[in-house]
Amino acid sequence: MMPSSFSVFRAGISFVMMCIFYTSAVDSPELSPQTFFSTLQPGKATLVYFCQAESPRTSMFLEELNEAAKPLQDYGISVAKVNCVTEETSRYCGSEKDLIKAYLFRGNIPLREFPTDTLFDVDAILAHVLFALLFNEVKYITTLGDLQNIENALKGKRNIAFSYVRAIGTPEHRAVMEAAFVYGTTYQFVLTTEIAVLESIGPEDIEYPHLYFFYCKQVLDLTQPCRRILMKQSLTTLNIHRFIKTMEAPLLTEVAGDPTQVSTVHLQLGLPLVFIVGQQATYEADRTTAEWVAWRLLGKAGVLLLLRDSLEVDIPHDTNVIIRRAEEDTQVEFLALSHIDLIVFHLESTMNVEEMVKYEDMAELNIEIQDDEVEETVYRDRKRQLPLELTLELTEETFHATVTASDSIVLFYAGWQAVSMAFLQSYIDVAIKLKGTSTMLLARVNCADWSHVCTEQNVTEFPVVKMYKEGQNPVSYTGMLGTEDLLKFIQLNRISCPVNITSVQEAEEYLNGELYKDLISYSSMSVLGLFSPTMTRAKEEFTEAGSYLKGYVTTGIYSEEDVLRLSSKYTVTLPALLLARHKEGKIESIPLVNVHVHDIVQIITNASLETFPEITVENLPTYLRLQKPLLILFSDGGIDLQHEKTILRLAKKKYLDSVTPCWLNLKKTPVGRGVLQAYFGTLPPLPLLVVVNLHSGGHVFAFPSDQAVTKQNLLLWLKKLEAGLESPIKVLPAQEWKPPLPAYDFLSMMDAAASEHLARKVPECIKETDMHESDKEQPDDKSAITEESIGTSKMKHSSRSSWLEEIKKPLRHDNQEL
Repeated sequence: MMPSSFSVFRAGISFVMMCIFYTSAVDSPELSPQTFFSTLQPGKATLVYFCQAESPRTSMFLEELNEAAKPLQDYGISVAKVNCVTEETSRYCGSEKDLIKAYLFRGNIPLREFPTDTLFDVDAILAHVLFALLFNEVKYITTLGDLQNIENALKGKRNIAFSYVRAIGTPEHRAVMEAAFVYGTTYQFVLTTEIAVLESIGPEDIEYPHLYFFYCKQVLDLTQPCRRILMKQSLTTLNIHRFIKTMEAPLLTEVAGDPTQVSTVHLQLGLPLVFIVGQQATYEADRTTAEWVAWRLLGKAGVLLLLRDSLEVDIPHDTNVIIRRAEEDTQVEFLALSHIDLIVFHLESTMNVEEMVKYEDMAELNIEIQDDEVEETVYRDRKRQLPLELTLELTEETFHATVTASDSIVLFYAGWQAVSMAFLQSYIDVAIKLKGTSTMLLARVNCADWSHVCTEQNVTEFPVVKMYKEGQNPVSYTGMLGTEDLLKFIQLNRISCPVNITSVQEAEEYLNGELYKDLISYSSMSVLGLFSPTMTRAKEEFTEAGSYLKGYVTTGIYSEEDVLRLSSKYTVTLPALLLARHKEGKIESIPLVNVHVHDIVQIITNASLETFPEITVENLPTYLRLQKPLLILFSDGGIDLQHEKTILRLAKKKYLDSVTPCWLNLKKTPVGRGVLQAYFGTLPPLPLLVVVNLHSGGHVFAFPSDQAVTKQNLLLWLKKLEAGLESPIKVLPAQEWKPPLPAYDFLSMMDAAASEHLARKVPECIKETDMHESDKEQPDDKSAITEESIGTSKMKHSSRSSWLEEIKKPLRHDNQEL
């Protein structure tokens, strides 16, 4: 702890906890209420809890508080215990509802009140206490406007440490608070739990906690933004400390000695050093290059400018970059790199490989105790307050009346299942986006409470979303369990599918995107079926296909007498489909000859796919269903325009029909780094073209790195692949993607546990009866409870806990079957 701690501690803080006495509580002196309050002094921080006897209700909390005592003392907050089992009275030893609250004191003045369930573990206790004490050092914001106001106010004055955490009381929140305790007088800390604020800052992955450092102190022009640096590592106390230390270090240092003997704060923090080798004749250009590299690697490495003229040690003549890593047993690297991006890529790729190896080692060590990632996320966010009031909770009594009275979207979920609870957050996010703009009622049914309702609605798995409209059968949502996909489904269901077009002019407006302009952002393609009035069977087939695609693509039908005007204009014979691609401004025509519902659905589904899509975790299954080899262009950021033009031209001329061309952005989808490492062993220079045949042999082929990606080179390479003239760089093993641990048959485990519990139930009841009879014999002596009775009670509580744990344990692994 820094000697110049904050004024809040000099003023004196007391944290008061209402609790029940428990034998394993903090080993601290037991005081009476009067004695405790008489010892409170300004400048002394104290965490104290008031105890009453004979209840295990808060035992779990007290165990966590016991664990938190040592780290609290590290911050100058001592822990004491006040025993309410005395003749003295205090309002903190009062009613039952007071026993579930916590109080924060400054001196003898109450400062804040907490529900005790918010202090659910050591991280939560420290996070809440420090957050309350550092209310001046850490500003909590909820909107982008709040952040911009703070940023503008501090330009030319102080730098900002801005962080996003998913919920208050998480380990990441604690880490930020501990950093604010140390650095809060130097930097302004800003905190948010609103994901919308993070979305407005940058394109990084918003699912995880983030910390940015804003360089505002150097900004004198109020119209200029503060430079923002993202901390790439996870939010831990050590990582934040290391990151802030690198922000304090000089951006660029000029050195003249032996690179193996130079030491900076970066080496002390375990970060590498990058030496840009220059010379006096090109000093200005070399320094500019070094500064560019320094900004790109800020927080990841130290950058130094080393002039060759001043060196007493010889280095290779063609070397312009030297890398020295913090590990003592690693050799200095002498490199000849022609571009800044290559310097950054070389360093970041090796660092990412090292991190992945560490992660894989940890995964192997913890394979037997690992938990489901979805359940872990739900557990971490369990204290996040969702605005559930935006959706209507339905019961057995209200369900039918509600869905018949208005158009409704209903989420069927189970409160005990992790996937359900994770999707509930996305469902609430949809409700927030639709608030005040939709006539569709959003409702939910907890099948754990109302199983009869779910059975009636044929709900056999969780979670399930169904749409109810008057006079129509319920429509089940089958898309991705995410906010954007569900929102698209709801918005596209605002119109009938297919919509009936009544005139040529209306058809043109439909194809141009003017008829349903507000839906173009949800469906980039509109489909119009053209039929003569006599084509009854074909119209029925198309109508059924449109109903099947409802919520995923916009479809319309036109079968008036003048339909030949449209077929003539777009040179297509009836029956036919017109596909309007709004982004490209093109309309394609496809004749429908002897096709049925399934064929129409397949035609529209394939046509809705992009020609050269960016592959993400969400859309990869869609493109794998095409059963074609993937032609993937791996890129460390945006796609090269020349490469994009080349591949699109080849695709347009049908040269790439045998493969699925796509590209993958490693910055947006970082799992791609692991994919490349699996293919090559190390991360190769990017961009890079690869063909992966997952459906036949698992062969992986790499486009020659010494060739430019041109039409001629790419076509020649693909022909060699088809002729079997190229050797694969990797053959992926033919193995199924299974869960790392076998699934539990949790129903049989529950039956077994229940049977064992029932077998013990009768003797336990007998013991309880004996105890009650014994109590009746001694009605006046309430203190005469034997140790044996207490032990029996504890044993029964333990048995019930074990039984419940046996039920919960398999549920934690249930999602591995998904």
